[in-house]
Amino acid sequence: MLNLEDIEAAARRIAPHIHRTPVLKSQSLNEKLGKEIYFKAEHLQKTGSFKVRGALNAALQLQGPKGLIAVSSGNHAQGVAYAARTLGLPALVVMPQDASPTKKAATRAYGARVFDQGVTVENREAIAQGLARETGYALIHPFDDPRVMAGQGTLALELLAQVEAFDAVLVAVGGGGLIAGVATALKALRPEIEVIGVEPEGAHDAQQSLAAGRRVALSQAPRTVADAVRTLVVGEQTFPVMQRLVGRILVVPDAVTLQAQRLILERLKQVVEPTAALALAPALMDYPLPQRLAVVLCGGNWLP
Repeated sequence: MLNLEDIEAAARRIAPHIHRTPVLKSQSLNEKLGKEIYFKAEHLQKTGSFKVRGALNAALQLQGPKGLIAVSSGNHAQGVAYAARTLGLPALVVMPQDASPTKKAATRAYGARVFDQGVTVENREAIAQGLARETGYALIHPFDDPRVMAGQGTLALELLAQVEAFDAVLVAVGGGGLIAGVATALKALRPEIEVIGVEPEGAHDAQQSLAAGRRVALSQAPRTVADAVRTLVVGEQTFPVMQRLVGRILVVPDAVTLQAQRLILERLKQVVEPTAALALAPALMDYPLPQRLAVVLCGGNWLP
């Protein structure tokens, strides 16, 4: 199972290729919400998202790959495209036909070929696996891979070095790769910190899964402004980590996510995608939260 040593090794491996993203604060936002909030600015990461961490960590451990292939709604796509460019390899990315045009264009800009014809959230993994067999390219899963999870966890090591004290961290949850990596690092080094996941209403498969004690899949792709967390079910490998280390999963309506996104723009002067604002949204609701919060701003690939 994923451990701290895996994450520390990943941090050393990917360090030459990524940014050490800053932590941002807003006094006016803190006063408005009555909290002390530290924003880990992964929207300022290479490719505009934390996803490049996991993609790079996985790609850099491959032995002589012909190319890289990924399935993604957008941010993992760009991470794998960047990893392929770093290694001098071709990249093929399977993206849903209705995925963000901005994210498709950015993926192509990193040199990847986008395959989206007839692709949906429901069939994308099967299509990617078929293309991987055809091309011989190495498939890098967006979340259900310990190498990817370890890469995502590296941001938590940075956060601990940047912020002296906080009581909980809020993390948007899709397939669970980010929260699994973050929770593994934090609980190994600071077990008193609560790890809290956040999901949109109607896309709360992680919350349902933790409550049921087994993975619960959605019957169809959820409709939500948080397009980066439209997975149908949490990962087979991420779920046990979440069961052990994640304190709770909170659910928020899209209207509050958009309100949080506006607040981040107004008070922090930062452009983030709705999925990044999702992590802040519980602080705008009646959920009981500790005073000192870290919020992972997971991505900034968004245009109004």
